[in-house]
Amino acid sequence: MRVVVQEDAFDLGAEANAFAAADATNGAIVTFTGVVRDLATGNLDVMEIEHYPGMTERALTKIAEEAMVRWSLGDVLVIHRHGRLVPGDRIMMVATAAPHRKDAFEAAEFLMDYLKSRAPFWKKEITGVGADWVAAKDEDEDALTRW
Repeated sequence: MRVVVQEDAFDLGAEANAFAAADATNGAIVTFTGVVRDLATGNLDVMEIEHYPGMTERALTKIAEEAMVRWSLGDVLVIHRHGRLVPGDRIMMVATAAPHRKDAFEAAEFLMDYLKSRAPFWKKEITGVGADWVAAKDEDEDALTRW
């Protein structure tokens, strides 16, 4: 299991290939990559993501450990970036490995739902007209109720 919070961009292909090659006993590997998008306003210049070092890694590690046990996973990878990102930048990656695909898919969805709604990151959208903190969305919080 690996949890990384970093400012630098990550190489999606290299991360996915290294994760998949780590253990040949897993029959399913699921990966998901989140990308900064400009859906709400159409004029996003930058998204700034803040976090508290140490606290964030502990929270992500705890939820990854929960996923490992709950779905009998062989491995988990969570990468989440912070700092200044622009539309099109990769913001996060989740990878899960399990003997069977159902566990790998469900665990990946669980981790993504957690990252979207409860992970201790604060996001600010900066446009040509100002800056606003991104508010939590009810549908993101509701997604956690299925777990």
